[in-house]
Amino acid sequence: MLTALATLDLPWSSVQVFQVDERLAPDGDPTRNLTHLRDALGRLPLRLVPMPVDASDLDGAADRYASSLPERFDLVHLGLGPDGHTASLVPGDPVLDVTDCLVALTQTYRGHRRMTLTYPALSRAERLLWLVTGDDKRSALAALLAGDRTVPAGRVTAASSLVVADREAAGA
Repeated sequence: MLTALATLDLPWSSVQVFQVDERLAPDGDPTRNLTHLRDALGRLPLRLVPMPVDASDLDGAADRYASSLPERFDLVHLGLGPDGHTASLVPGDPVLDVTDCLVALTQTYRGHRRMTLTYPALSRAERLLWLVTGDDKRSALAALLAGDRTVPAGRVTAASSLVVADREAAGA
């Protein structure tokens, strides 16, 4: 999607891209979201604001990143995991209950700790764009669409949301 977006004639010099979440991994690591953002958007004259996951003081880095966030996001793009996670808000992680900060660190999930926007930060979105692909996401998508707050994605709120799902995720 980002590669296609990068082909559009937009006022890129006015665009700022903040990361929603990031794995604690070295710069350039293929598992990092930043690596993929740079590959897709790196040639555009936008302002990319990476999460500082390589800082020695991660809690301080999360606080600094939080202070760089705007009061409102025009758009927040989110994916959906088979377990109903979004960003790095995964089932059972204590970060799900963080309400007093905008950026927090998670426990280990699938081999990595992560830095993520919390629900209060995500609620700054004017619009949410959910991109959901794959039949392994079908039940998570159904929960999201039903407003099921028992899955992490079901707790994200915004003024408006658009869900784009492929045939496999959407089912019949």
